[in-house]
Amino acid sequence: MIKQQIIALGGGGFSMEESPVLDQYIIDAACTNPRICFVGTASGDSESYITRFYRRFSQTDCQPTHLELFRRDSRDLEAFLLSQDIIYVGGGNTANMLAIWKVHGVDSILARALEQGTVLCGISAGAICWFEKGITDSFGGPLQPCDGLGFLSGSHCPHYDGEAARQPAYHQHIRAGRIASGIAADDGAALHYINGELHNIVASRPAAGACKVEINCGKVVETGLPVTLLKA
Repeated sequence: MIKQQIIALGGGGFSMEESPVLDQYIIDAACTNPRICFVGTASGDSESYITRFYRRFSQTDCQPTHLELFRRDSRDLEAFLLSQDIIYVGGGNTANMLAIWKVHGVDSILARALEQGTVLCGISAGAICWFEKGITDSFGGPLQPCDGLGFLSGSHCPHYDGEAARQPAYHQHIRAGRIASGIAADDGAALHYINGELHNIVASRPAAGACKVEINCGKVVETGLPVTLLKA
């Protein structure tokens, strides 16, 4: 049976912290010396973001590459993405990213990549996108619900301890029934799913955690989940 893996970072990794432990955890989830592709669509394929990716992953036992859609070249997207062992999606504007993916057919390719055993991962927008729903600042103003690709059931909220507006907005939208119950993750915490089930939660710092957020007797309730602290 092919192991289907998704690792969703609430925050952290190469784009947010000096510690390499979350990124190393992602590498270790794949094969030896994996091919890892950064997809920075949500940031408009920011050149500085791509540079930070190479700076981190060029120092590890992997083969880093990246895919740009704003400056798309003539390569076959399906063949290229399906040749990767890890696809790492960056943060930014979730709604724009998903719309652009749809135009280029990347959403369908990612579904096939998951089925064949490619590790899918990402931070913020790159975490929300794997779930049925999430909350996003993509539209300006207050955080709003948005649809994801639906590879994972329920909803997700990243940056739970890093942005003050996240927790109340997540509670509000769950209470109103706009999004389903789900999992919130702090900056520095990552949710590791295997075959659609939450397998492990890891963190790069002691204070980083994750919790289940759901309706119980008409009230929004948070239940803390066990977290493994990664060592450098």
